[in-house]
Amino acid sequence: MSAPGTAASILVVDDEEIMREILETLLTREGYRVHLATTAEQGLDLVRSVPVDAVLLDVMLPGMDGLGLLDEIRKADEDLPVMMVTAFASVESAIAAMKRGAFDYISKPFKNDEVLGVVRNAVERRRLMAENTALRQHLQAQAPRFAGIIGRSSRMRQVFNLVIQAAPSRATILVTGESGTGKELAARAVHLNSPRAGRAFVTVNSGNLPSDLLESTLFGHVKGAFTGAVYPKKGLCDLADKGTIFFDEIGNVPLETQAKLLRVMQEREFMRLGGTETIKVDVRIVAATNCDLKRMVDEGRFREDLYYRLHVINVYLPPLRERKDDIPLLAQHFLEKYREENQRGPMELEPAALDQLMAYDWPGNVRELENVIERAVVLATGSRIGTDLIPDHVHPAAAFEIPQFVVPPEGLSLKDAVMNLERRLIETTLEAAGGVQKRAAEMLRVKPTTLNEMMKRHDIRPKRRPPEPGEVVVRPSRLGGALVRE
Repeated sequence: MSAPGTAASILVVDDEEIMREILETLLTREGYRVHLATTAEQGLDLVRSVPVDAVLLDVMLPGMDGLGLLDEIRKADEDLPVMMVTAFASVESAIAAMKRGAFDYISKPFKNDEVLGVVRNAVERRRLMAENTALRQHLQAQAPRFAGIIGRSSRMRQVFNLVIQAAPSRATILVTGESGTGKELAARAVHLNSPRAGRAFVTVNSGNLPSDLLESTLFGHVKGAFTGAVYPKKGLCDLADKGTIFFDEIGNVPLETQAKLLRVMQEREFMRLGGTETIKVDVRIVAATNCDLKRMVDEGRFREDLYYRLHVINVYLPPLRERKDDIPLLAQHFLEKYREENQRGPMELEPAALDQLMAYDWPGNVRELENVIERAVVLATGSRIGTDLIPDHVHPAAAFEIPQFVVPPEGLSLKDAVMNLERRLIETTLEAAGGVQKRAAEMLRVKPTTLNEMMKRHDIRPKRRPPEPGEVVVRPSRLGGALVRE
């Protein structure tokens, strides 16, 4: 493979001098570096000794023929694209070459544009394969300490450095960032890089449980603590002893439970629900939120003392739109993940599809990108993922446009004009978000509750888009809050 930034290198193997001269002139004019060989042995020596991006190989050669050389090249460099050239065009020879790994087949006499088109495709294939290999090596290199957290941008390097510095301590860590940025993965990285790595990492979904059930889940309960408490039960704090306990969406923890959590952090002790015995515990607290906890403190919805206890070290995960350099790396990671999960062969993301991913702002962040790649892998019928497999909403043109300002009609007040613009903006954003209010709120940079209030004020009712082919819709069940798939 040629060094980055240099012209691609093409090897021509043909025993006819006139053919070598024609191909050399044609390729050199296009900016390629050309190496020439008259025999299979010379060609194989060049493949092994100089960087080569593609090979134009004559089938009929003295000594070892072209198909034999193709086999040897495949042994030396399996990813090197080889294009077979012959005056004896036949379906049988074309099939034989393709079965043995040839990239393409060219018949003599040929048109210059035909040769150049095939060579361009081969060089692009070589470039993509090299990039994929580099990405896989990068992922494997960082896997031990940051499993699942993908990134090499300057913003993510700052995150990695902070985690490495903070993890060995006992300090409480607050992970902040928008929904879908990977806050739980960052919390796991803290645990894996700490002396507690060999102990339990316990996750508490703070917003899914009522206060009494959350306390029972965290601290356990004694027999008779509440109706149905027939047996005593230990809690997650017992399970996490000497390890790490992660509170996902800490802002959803009820105020009464916050006081008991503060005691665990300060005194390293707790009491079971309904009990009187004090139990000592050694757990490290890592919490995450996408809320503004300081504002919640000001509004009386979060304890100030707990806020400052949590806010010892803040690990902020930037949204994907602020680290777009990581999108190729993330896309390749998810492509490999779901390719293996679905037992598919090698797959590639076409440059045009990657450009489309790079142009999108990703309001759902890394989680949304992962869903898009999984969908593409599942629906792909071949080895290449093109723009046709990227959902329509993941497109620059799908982003809503702010309505242009026009001179209001006579008698229309400024307040009415602003209200009309606000309504149109909300409706357009909801349409771009497929009727999903949470996504629309992220696009408008407002809280979902704020958007809901605005929609009520304008009497706006979102229309959900129909599910796309292969898409699974998950909605809350009316029975016990369970999730059902439609």
